[in-house]
Amino acid sequence: MPGKVKLHYFDGRGRMESIRWLLAAAGVEFEEKYITSPEDLDKLRDDGRLMFQQVPMVEIDGMELVQTRAILNYIASKHNLYGKDLKERALIDMYIEGVADLNEMIIVFPGHPPEEKAAKLALIKEKTTNRYFPAFEKVLKSHGQDYLVGNRLSRADIHLVELIYNVEELHPGLTNNFPLLKALQTRISNLPTVKKFLQPGSQRKPPLDAKCLELAKRIFRLP
Repeated sequence: MPGKVKLHYFDGRGRMESIRWLLAAAGVEFEEKYITSPEDLDKLRDDGRLMFQQVPMVEIDGMELVQTRAILNYIASKHNLYGKDLKERALIDMYIEGVADLNEMIIVFPGHPPEEKAAKLALIKEKTTNRYFPAFEKVLKSHGQDYLVGNRLSRADIHLVELIYNVEELHPGLTNNFPLLKALQTRISNLPTVKKFLQPGSQRKPPLDAKCLELAKRIFRLP
């Protein structure tokens, strides 16, 4: 029997959080091996465990996978969250790339200098309300189904709901004009595995604060 899935990353959201969400939604138990210093990261590199010298890294099914998209693709495929055929997978890929475009802006937002944050937040709000959320609202309206693709749960739903929560943390109310997205958020949040992940004390990470940001900068030797 393969051992429990192990996540190698620092104790924060970053690029591991979507992996945590997907594993949790799939009902997969996992443990975390936190990188707490530059030396911890150096050891993983020196031991040849990071193919491209970077994290996230996930130990799963006897593999040490890096590259976030590759990790997510594997988890989604293994747990039937990636559509039933090539056409559905193409739609799922298209939707999650849109999610990733906006989520990337949110991931890097805490690292911007204070004098830039107002402009960066305004850009996130503009992209959210004028580009990305209208597109997803339109998808849900076009077919009238409970999920984005094939009327069954897929990784696209999970990643989109994670994004909705992230957006609401930055600026509550940005979903007010998107009732179908709010309904999707409620629907996914009430799935037992996701509901458990959203409870206090779960392995879901809080928003990146100043202390966590400094830790990440130190580990990754960022200015």
